[in-house]
Amino acid sequence: MADINLKEVTLIIGVVAACYWNSLFCGFVFDDVSAILDNKDLHPSTPLKTLFQNDFWGTPMSEERSHKSYRPLTVLTFRLNYLFSELKPMSYHLLNMIFHAVVSVIFLKVCKLFLDNRSSVIASLLFAVHPIHTEAVTGVVGRAELLSSIFFLAAFLSYTKSKGPDNSIVWTPIALTVFLVAVATLCKEQGITVVGICCVYEVFIAQGYTLPLLCTTAGQFLRGKGSIPFSMLQTLIKLIVLMFSTLLLVVIRVQVIQSQLPVFTRFDNPAAVSPTPTRQLTFNYLLPVNAWLLLNPSELCCDWTMGTIPLIESFLDIRNLATFIFFCFLGALGVFSLRYPGNSSKTVLMALCLMALPFIPASNLFFPVGFVVAERVLYVPSMGFCILVAHGWQKISNKSVLKKLSWVCLSMVILTHALKTLHRNWDWESEYTLFMSALKVNKNNAKLWNNVGHALENEKNFERALKYFLQATHVQPDDIGAHMNVGRTYKNLNRTKAAEESYMTAKSLMPQIIPGKKYAARIAPNHLNVYINLANLIRANESRLEEADQLYRQAISMRPDFKQAYISRGELLLKMNKPVKAKEAYLKALELDKNNADLWYNLAIVHIELKEPNEALKNFNHALELNPKHKLALFNSAILMQESGEVKLRPEARKRLLSYVNEEPLDANGYFNLGMLAMDDKKDTEAEMWMKKAIKLQADFRSALFNLALLYSQTAKELMALPILEELLRYYPDHIKGLILKGDILMNQKKDILGAKKCFEKILEMDPSNVQGKHNLCVVYFEEKDLLKAERCLVETLALAPHEEYIQRHLNIVRDKISSSSFVEQPVFPAGKTSGIEGDKIPTENEKEIKSKPRPIQIIKTSDNKSQSKSNKQLGKNTDKETPHKTTKEIKEIEKKRIAALKRLEEIERILNGE
Repeated sequence: MADINLKEVTLIIGVVAACYWNSLFCGFVFDDVSAILDNKDLHPSTPLKTLFQNDFWGTPMSEERSHKSYRPLTVLTFRLNYLFSELKPMSYHLLNMIFHAVVSVIFLKVCKLFLDNRSSVIASLLFAVHPIHTEAVTGVVGRAELLSSIFFLAAFLSYTKSKGPDNSIVWTPIALTVFLVAVATLCKEQGITVVGICCVYEVFIAQGYTLPLLCTTAGQFLRGKGSIPFSMLQTLIKLIVLMFSTLLLVVIRVQVIQSQLPVFTRFDNPAAVSPTPTRQLTFNYLLPVNAWLLLNPSELCCDWTMGTIPLIESFLDIRNLATFIFFCFLGALGVFSLRYPGNSSKTVLMALCLMALPFIPASNLFFPVGFVVAERVLYVPSMGFCILVAHGWQKISNKSVLKKLSWVCLSMVILTHALKTLHRNWDWESEYTLFMSALKVNKNNAKLWNNVGHALENEKNFERALKYFLQATHVQPDDIGAHMNVGRTYKNLNRTKAAEESYMTAKSLMPQIIPGKKYAARIAPNHLNVYINLANLIRANESRLEEADQLYRQAISMRPDFKQAYISRGELLLKMNKPVKAKEAYLKALELDKNNADLWYNLAIVHIELKEPNEALKNFNHALELNPKHKLALFNSAILMQESGEVKLRPEARKRLLSYVNEEPLDANGYFNLGMLAMDDKKDTEAEMWMKKAIKLQADFRSALFNLALLYSQTAKELMALPILEELLRYYPDHIKGLILKGDILMNQKKDILGAKKCFEKILEMDPSNVQGKHNLCVVYFEEKDLLKAERCLVETLALAPHEEYIQRHLNIVRDKISSSSFVEQPVFPAGKTSGIEGDKIPTENEKEIKSKPRPIQIIKTSDNKSQSKSNKQLGKNTDKETPHKTTKEIKEIEKKRIAALKRLEEIERILNGE
């Protein structure tokens, strides 16, 4: 085996970079969404051990909906990408391109085992530029193929060094081979097939046996005419070790998937559920289809499921001829490679092994898989194809007559393949471009129409998306998912009647429950979402809540481990004011997924409904343990701590709100609640800062405007409060508390009795029974020295609130004034005084008004608003007697009482009004 040199490595890496540079500008598309964007195993907060408990898509292997694709080492590389660049796709594509270059270089080293230097380089170049690899290289999930191939080839190269001098066994390379096979298998399942290639290499390449020689030796041994040669015994020992190791890996793999095969539907692989001989004829026809893609990769498609390749239902189908020709050609190559000695036959044999053995797991011949054809699974088989082409080219180019022509043809093949690859990469730029390119190749696949619709739906282009979804139902009328997509799009277009009809159509296509038979074994679990979607639609009608609940229960009866059904039912039960049953639903969902932070969050919401704040806080804390950046848990747990009134909880509440505003810097609610906390802690300057930030982000933030004005009034900055109140009343002219506070400031600070009077009169226009507004208007009459009107007003006010002692006292004072002859002779108030009742200021009942963010959730929708109130006392400080002339000490005492009264306003009425 010749070593590879730096020039060859540089050439291959340069070619790979030239072909795949534009893949760096592609996004996450198709399966990348599930494997990368929606996979929590990539997040640093997920324990590493979880990677070895979940499948490739982040679903626990124990769940029946799991795809059973166990590739933890590949997911680990995704996690490393996430660590460095989170969800920026460029780094993921760059690492894929690097891995492809590494595979191409290692493949060059493998080629030099069977080809000369020039042919090896040609085979490696052809492999590097082949367009069939775009799905494996440009599609991020194709990394499983790339990583597995690296260890696949490394294991094979290691095994080639297991033969020592005099045909002795070198055990270190064998041990390394077994280890590398295990690693390759942990990257992707097909890695284990390298053991078969090592076995073929050992028998036919390393030992130089041919099939006739093996048959002769075996026949003589069985007839007792000879013994097994020592070299063959050595070979048997090595093969036994390899096979035993393989068997052990298979047993472990079966244990990992818990002896369950994944559930696929007839839409994923129609032939898999077809009767004999349709199934066999179709599956055998798929072999020449895959071979043709390697030979002529001009029409590539990202999805070959559903109706892409029509079933072969008859022996008279013309496509059977392609199957026959393929097997004849394959058989001829097999006979040549096994029967005749020589380097050429050995090269052909290894090429065939590389083409066939790694393809077996995806061939559908031994067990069904979830696809008909998948271009990425041809990544390793294409190595054998490239060796075969390079070997054939070598034979042709050795003939002087065809030498120049062979070079021209080879150059054209490599150039056209490179250009096709470069062009094909742009198809993977976005989901829309990818699926539109697929529709150009195949219009009979409903899944492609659905996926174009999804891409448009993600862009909020619902009208266009609907056309593609409807086309999917025409291409495949019994596609449940397509009808669900139509229903969802109608719902997004607010065409609820049409949406319900589509969901009902999808529901009618669901198979009926067979007693004693598992429902999940007969249909894809995601199709059960039709019950969830339909229930979510009809529950918008308050009169159909029970009907919606029946649908959720039906889904649960079909699949007791259907987590989403419990989640949605919990939400509905909250809406139906059945928090105890909602709690039961969420607890059941947590049994199925105890590491779901959203579920713990929603259970906390249930406990709030049940008026169990301590339990709610525990569940919020559990959600934050699982996801420290869970924004809604941060926000709502902080509000809960704030509302508890416990001073010791305020620092943690502040910490969580600061974390929340760090995650959501544009949400005014976070800054507002920080301001409320600061007000609770008497940190007036800090409170002012947070309130101003909230108002800057949301100019019409009702509660922030009012509380900032209230803060100013509490800190002897009443005149600064006035413009804030003007702004508040511009947006909310019916804000009664704002009007009361404004009237108070106008009368007591600005001496604008007329302006105050207008405020109180406006309150009574909106709410004639408002005691505070009515009483304050009475005080205005007193200030205007209209005692008779003030008396009538106070009588009316007392009738509204007969148990309020301060109103009665004020009425007595007014009546005393009326009966006093000194009233006319003396001014009622000395200069500088504004209150006419024993120096008492207008009793205002302004509370802190809190607008907290509604409690939406990420997976489950719960009730949006919560309200909690603390008791509020009506403020009004009065003395029994009037003293027309007051000392400086008395004036200060009055002011002190006024400030004390305002401070009582800090007793909070928590109103989460969602404004």
